[in-house]
Amino acid sequence: MIKIADYDFSNKKALVRVDFNVPLDADFNITDDTRMSAALPTINKIVADGGIAILMSHLGRPKEKEHKFSLEHICAHLHHLTNVNVHFADDCIGEVAKTTVANAQPGEIVLLNNLRYYKEETAGEINFTKQLAELGDVYVNDAFGTAHRAHASTALIAQYFEGNKMFGFLLQNEIDALEKALNSSAKPVTAILGGAKVSDKVAVIENLMNKADNIIIGGAMAYTFMAAQGGKTGNSLVEEDKFELAKSLIAKADELGVKLHLPVDSNCAPGFTNDEGSEVHDSMNIPDGQMGLDIGPKATAAFQNVINNSAIVIWNGPMGVFEFSNFLQGTKAIAETCASATKNNGAFTLVGGGDSVAAVNKFELADEVSYVSTGGGAMLEYLEGKALPGIEAIRN
Repeated sequence: MIKIADYDFSNKKALVRVDFNVPLDADFNITDDTRMSAALPTINKIVADGGIAILMSHLGRPKEKEHKFSLEHICAHLHHLTNVNVHFADDCIGEVAKTTVANAQPGEIVLLNNLRYYKEETAGEINFTKQLAELGDVYVNDAFGTAHRAHASTALIAQYFEGNKMFGFLLQNEIDALEKALNSSAKPVTAILGGAKVSDKVAVIENLMNKADNIIIGGAMAYTFMAAQGGKTGNSLVEEDKFELAKSLIAKADELGVKLHLPVDSNCAPGFTNDEGSEVHDSMNIPDGQMGLDIGPKATAAFQNVINNSAIVIWNGPMGVFEFSNFLQGTKAIAETCASATKNNGAFTLVGGGDSVAAVNKFELADEVSYVSTGGGAMLEYLEGKALPGIEAIRN
């Protein structure tokens, strides 16, 4: 398989799938350019070689060609990040796109407009795919965030570039980090899973039981496990229809010798609110009228001890409602412990999923863990053991 580091892009038109689905405020200012910055190594390699980087991405979920979803809004910032000429094509296919590419010089960038202005992108329609492919000589997929989608620009297009398709630096780094976390010989391996629902993470839990020595469960999903075992969970969020599933996961962990860690205590409030203070209760005995919104101090200490004794840590999902000041301590403590385990113990720590990434950014710890994934759904599916179409299209 071709490695981007070894490829010479001189006088090549490189069609690059990036993930520039960045947040914009009401005035179309970018509020977080992490995804754009992450693609810079690939873009810089292409233009430095003397190639033309033709960037294609989606932005939001437009129902039609709505101006608020135009990639034109990010052109100026892309120029600022790269310091090279950026040509904007107000379409991603057709004469407008072809003419814009033809007018670009080696060492410059072409930014195509929103792929999802066309329903054919998500449908994987073949004529649309061909029109995209005609714009480039070589195809580079650098969008891990959409690698789990079999869309025209993420998977189907690769068939037109046999011998000239490759991963970008970002996508290769994502794969390397996930493979290291999942298949390293280093032990113990600890998976930290949070979030609201067991049903959202069941496939991840099942797959990680074959990889991990410890699985830490936090967030609202923990209360389904508590209630399934006869615990009193007050007004905490539980999925009553998932009790049998929770019991089967507990039994499977025991059968495989995997330690399943649930929070022994919880920080609670009368409801989903930050305005009425907090109370700590045993997680198996939360009073009526109280809702668990964060792990408690005993659970925090227990989880920290597990992390500090781990060689590999995979974290997906917060421990509580860290957006509320009264209920951020558990998630903050986990983030700080992952950072200290990386620095002091040499642990490999992989953080992924929107809320987990938001947490390490909020606590300014993103640079202190080993790797922060750019893909939420894609990372989850990789952790589930699924083959991702955007990755398989390059490998095959």
